[in-house]
Amino acid sequence: MEYVQDFVQVDGARLGIQVYPEPTGPAEAPVVLVVPAMGVRARYYRPFATALRAAGLAVVVADLRGTGESTPRPSRACRYGYTELAADIGAVRTALKARFDGRRTLLLGHSLGGQAAVLHLALHGEQEVDGLVLVAVGIPYWRDFTGPRRYGVLPYTQGIAATARLLGVWPGWGFGGRQARGVIRDWAHTARTGRFPHLDGVDTEAAVRQIRTPVLAVSVDDDQYTPHSTLDRLCAKLAAAPVVRERHGGPDGVALDHFTWVRHAAEPLAARVAAFAAALPAR
Repeated sequence: MEYVQDFVQVDGARLGIQVYPEPTGPAEAPVVLVVPAMGVRARYYRPFATALRAAGLAVVVADLRGTGESTPRPSRACRYGYTELAADIGAVRTALKARFDGRRTLLLGHSLGGQAAVLHLALHGEQEVDGLVLVAVGIPYWRDFTGPRRYGVLPYTQGIAATARLLGVWPGWGFGGRQARGVIRDWAHTARTGRFPHLDGVDTEAAVRQIRTPVLAVSVDDDQYTPHSTLDRLCAKLAAAPVVRERHGGPDGVALDHFTWVRHAAEPLAARVAAFAAALPAR
């Protein structure tokens, strides 16, 4: 399924967005804005976007700042972090408003994209967002991992943060792609403390507790980066929101990990998102 590549200008950055054709069927279909994982290009989600469209949803996938078609390329000069990623979602929503105004709208975040979507709602308001879908998202707090891995997560994440501070940028050595040090700093904070960092003087933990947007939260059985417990922790922060919490395994014994669900579970997850969208309260 082909998409139209478009761009949104914001704060000296250029955000790449992929707009898929309208689905067949009734007009004014719900719109899903997909926000990717750290270092994952928007085009990786083509199988899932195609499945969402087949399920009757309009689909837009936005590259995170500094990834894929979005600029700037992370360097020592880049100082952006979670504050900017959350605001970027608002810039994309504003740019799409004329095209999709008045239609039921969902944010769908994967991994870092899910954290950014939660923070966007917390910091910039929930107006005109009808639902939030979190797939393979979590707060990667080291204490929430089990077995020997628990004791590796903390030095691994903090080592990445220390490297990013030293070099001024994370080069992407074996994890997450090339990233601005601010993104790595904020991500490592969640792994160390189990909490979102304060952003621009705002207590984000308190702000997240005020979110009331309905949430569908899905974790997959063989996720190596955000296992079930990490999404449980994030859902617990959404104290005011109605949360539907689900765990998914792979079809016919196929393991679903942090990335492979995009291909191996695209159709069933897309159908579940469409059902969630259809059940949302009217505006």
